[in-house]
Amino acid sequence: MRACPKPPGCRTPVPRFDMSMLDILALGAFASTMVVWVAYPAVMVLGSRLRIRPPSTSPAVRLRSVAVVIASRDPAEAIAARVDNCLDTALALPLEIIVAIDREGFEVKRAALERLAPRAHVVAADAEGGKAAGLNAGVRASTGDVLVFTDTYQRFDRSTIPALLAMLADASVGAVSGALVLPPQTPPLARAYWTYERRLRQAEAGVHSTVGVTGAVCAMRRSLWQPLPAGLLLDDVYIPMRIVLGGSRVAFTPAAFAFETRTPEPAQEYRRKVRTLTGVFQLCAWLPAVLLPWRNPIWFQFLFHKLLRLVTPYWLLVVGLWMVVAAGRILGPWVLVAIVALAVSAGWLWRTRSALGARLRTIASEAVLMQIAPVKAGWYGLRGRWRVWDG
Repeated sequence: MRACPKPPGCRTPVPRFDMSMLDILALGAFASTMVVWVAYPAVMVLGSRLRIRPPSTSPAVRLRSVAVVIASRDPAEAIAARVDNCLDTALALPLEIIVAIDREGFEVKRAALERLAPRAHVVAADAEGGKAAGLNAGVRASTGDVLVFTDTYQRFDRSTIPALLAMLADASVGAVSGALVLPPQTPPLARAYWTYERRLRQAEAGVHSTVGVTGAVCAMRRSLWQPLPAGLLLDDVYIPMRIVLGGSRVAFTPAAFAFETRTPEPAQEYRRKVRTLTGVFQLCAWLPAVLLPWRNPIWFQFLFHKLLRLVTPYWLLVVGLWMVVAAGRILGPWVLVAIVALAVSAGWLWRTRSALGARLRTIASEAVLMQIAPVKAGWYGLRGRWRVWDG
């Protein structure tokens, strides 16, 4: 039997997709999160592999001497062990070690470190200014034409400093960073984050420059050094960005390792994140040229790597709210059952002593703290509160 023809003027109805304002906001928030954390790194990796940065034509530079600067507030025994490790390097150049110690307890620590002389020179940090005060005093007391910066509780292997110097042989490179290697006991999200960050920095350096360096393993030309402002929070971004603004590149070498000897706990990582993210706000206030595309050669990288990440918790909040509303639409009256099930699961996770439960609890606490840190840093930054060493 043949179907009846459609009446004249009759049209097939077109399905309508009614999107609420929350749907639109959630879609935009999800897309923005993916762009910052997935698409941007993919672009950097692709750009580095395509070698869109032209090869350097700068002549090789002859390096004459090296100064390792350690700014520390840590116990004398830990500092002494760090100096011994730095001296155990496969380096044919003259090497000096400068240890800048916080003024509190300086005399006691200097006496305990007397055995290091003349291999290491111990100086007092400037009167105030946090780590920046120690770095300023340490560089001022040094004579090397290459400055290597590190912290107390990491260890180099014998090839770390030579690997950094190999990159500085290129005259276009003003600074270079290496790779921080975390211990096996590191919480899973912290380990995954640092692996992700290391690969992103390597890709950024392949395009032009990495946005920041790892303070535990980095080097720069002494000729590019400028004293740091007192109270600076983020020296490992402030220094490289000032170098980039001056026309030099900041490179990355995966061959220069710093091995972390401590296992960071989620609470410690949270305090570190609050400090460093507050430092991004401080950097924008104290070095505003980084915000200007016509002044900052890596403005695109700075925007995606540093600034847009600060909005991630708010994007995730919108997506989470949408998921709650969507669950209510789909489950209807069963949504209360789902809420009870989630509450029971959370209670089990909080109370259980099983290995799986402990691991899931660690991951959950890491995830929550990683999203709270940018919010707290934003609160500090918008108020201009820079004294955040206690988290």
